[in-house]
Amino acid sequence: MLSHLSAAFLIFFQQDPDLYQKQIQKEGWLGVLIGVISVATITLYYYIKLRNDYNRPEAFAFTKIQEKYRIPLQKYLRYYQILNPAEKKLFEKRVQKFINLKTFIPRDIDKVTDEMKALIAGAAIQLMSGFPKIYFAHFKRILVYPDNYYSEISMRYHKGEVNMGGLIVLSWKNFVEGFIDHKDGRNLGLHEMAHALRLENAVRNEEYGFLDDEVLMTWTDLCYREIHKMEDGESDFFRSYAATNSNEFFAVAVEIFFEQSQKFHDWHPKMYNTLAQMLNQDPLRTGKLG
Repeated sequence: MLSHLSAAFLIFFQQDPDLYQKQIQKEGWLGVLIGVISVATITLYYYIKLRNDYNRPEAFAFTKIQEKYRIPLQKYLRYYQILNPAEKKLFEKRVQKFINLKTFIPRDIDKVTDEMKALIAGAAIQLMSGFPKIYFAHFKRILVYPDNYYSEISMRYHKGEVNMGGLIVLSWKNFVEGFIDHKDGRNLGLHEMAHALRLENAVRNEEYGFLDDEVLMTWTDLCYREIHKMEDGESDFFRSYAATNSNEFFAVAVEIFFEQSQKFHDWHPKMYNTLAQMLNQDPLRTGKLG
């Protein structure tokens, strides 16, 4: 475009050389302006692209946790508290990224506070620590109720739920109770995130199939064997709710895995080790909880 302008100016150069010189100066400034705009546009494009790309580690260059989110982790999340400094930095980055990617929706409360966001994200990242590229892409909205809530779908009260519509729903009262005692084997946050993990693995998106198929098959076999034992009254290590179905069994097992790791391992080493393989982390080996 600039070369065409220059050619046009040459036509009247002999008639008015002063005007031509002014046009050359104007054209030069126009080129500089176009260059600046181009560089700014390209920079903004790649910044947004990296921020929203789940599978590229470069995105972490733009992710630093806000202090309002780090403080609740330090005060209340046992898993985070016992990480070493390097692990904490990584955990913080992932918590911030999780928060950035989700929409938190209050139900029967004024707002979802920063503390709520931090601890909900913390529960998710705790479970996903073995999968650095997984952020539950399918689940974009997280609903938070103050207490048990009534579901029009199931026609009963819930403490939490996860559905294929892309929703994670939590009762804050029950969520908090799960973190007050980190050794009782009951943690609503981990329970619901375990449901999200299994569903995310099955959804055809950029995170599809991140769980190892062979390990998953081994787990499924162990799961149904144990459910049958529970139904026959031959086993009571897990609370009875675990026998509802394989999904609830997995979610309850995850709670025990993190909060009563040693007991779980002593009771059933193969099942414990299989779950550790599935989640790509082992609290007993790393000294995290249990």
